[in-house]
Amino acid sequence: MTECYQGELGFGRAQRRAVTADFSGGDISSDGGVLLLRKTDQVIGLTAAMSKALEDERRQASCAHTLVTLLRQRVFALALGYEDVNDHDHLRWDGALQTACGRVDAMGSSSTVGRLERRADRQAAWALHAVLFEQFVSAFKQAPAELILDFDATDDPVHGKQEGRFFHGYYDHYCFLPLYVTCGDHLLVSYLRPSNIDAAKHAWAILSLLVKHLRQVWPAVKIVFRGDSGFCRHRMLRWCEDHEVSYIVGLAQNARLLDKASNLMRVAKDRFEEKQEFQRLFHAMNYSAATWDRQRQVIVKAEHSDKGANPRFVVTNLEGEAQTLYEELYCARGDMENRIKEQFQLFSDRTSCHQWWPNQFRLLLSSCAYVLMSALRRLGLRQTALAKAQVDTIRLQLFKIGAVIIRNTRRIRFLLSSSYPRQRLFAQVAANLESG
Repeated sequence: MTECYQGELGFGRAQRRAVTADFSGGDISSDGGVLLLRKTDQVIGLTAAMSKALEDERRQASCAHTLVTLLRQRVFALALGYEDVNDHDHLRWDGALQTACGRVDAMGSSSTVGRLERRADRQAAWALHAVLFEQFVSAFKQAPAELILDFDATDDPVHGKQEGRFFHGYYDHYCFLPLYVTCGDHLLVSYLRPSNIDAAKHAWAILSLLVKHLRQVWPAVKIVFRGDSGFCRHRMLRWCEDHEVSYIVGLAQNARLLDKASNLMRVAKDRFEEKQEFQRLFHAMNYSAATWDRQRQVIVKAEHSDKGANPRFVVTNLEGEAQTLYEELYCARGDMENRIKEQFQLFSDRTSCHQWWPNQFRLLLSSCAYVLMSALRRLGLRQTALAKAQVDTIRLQLFKIGAVIIRNTRRIRFLLSSSYPRQRLFAQVAANLESG
């Protein structure tokens, strides 16, 4: 049985009555909303697909916990806000989480869950990425006309002397440098990398694989590659041009670019000095870097304010007005930062294992938790006030509900808190999930 504090805690008085507390409440959970995660998982089949994709080399006759149950336990716990494997020594007794995972008895301990992660290898990483891709494809009821693939890297601070640990000068600490690929709210890739590499390392190969498989599913789909200047590499641009992939990518400024854009920048400066108002001008020009074998279209944004000039450059093979391409298409890549932020809300930075592949596995577990939360937002929260809410808001408002759990031989009842303020929303989400 879970180890609890048996002593009584005092909290002063309320209208002459002593206020005390202890942990003897019994089968009460603070995560009654986990039923929504269970229903979402049943609708999209995420954890079932994960368990089918991963090899389970354990002697099944000796296993008390199936692979799919352990995966549900870990993914659901991340979505509920429990980042650490050690949390499962207590969570394994939580009646709400047990029910969500399809059990009525104790689930896996921290040791059991930890062994699951330590068994991870390269094959497991490939398998879970295949699940992410399948979930992405199945989210579309019909073939999309266009897909914009956003590539971005971020720092993941390390927790000790781990495999692949390097110091990164830009971030000024020891870290990993995972690469993420998203398409709107969907996550396709979360690839752990050491930080002593170019930010675009392996991005070309990943883009090639994604384009190949996406065109197998949707032959006519238009694919756009979007990224910041860290992904502006000549070989990637040339590959996109050779394979009919559109691109819009940031371009780091240099002396030649600044010289070619000097006239536009001068106009912006003159207008600012005349009107004393912020100025932003756009222009498309042909440009060829020293390492390029051809000219390409570069969009110039010439800004001038009381802080001075702020020029920006973007290279693209898309047609359209320069301002529209920059403001409505390129700047929209900033939304990917929200997706990465949500990864951290699901503890993707909890890569504290010593070995490399268990850390990649942890990163992918957080990614799967994100896929589950994203599906809940897309299917359950549609046309509600939380339709665009981030993960931590959904967790706080829909999952953290006090519940008394009553079990008998015929059913399991969740008696949710009568004072829960969003009862109507909860019922609506459940109904939306029931209708698919």
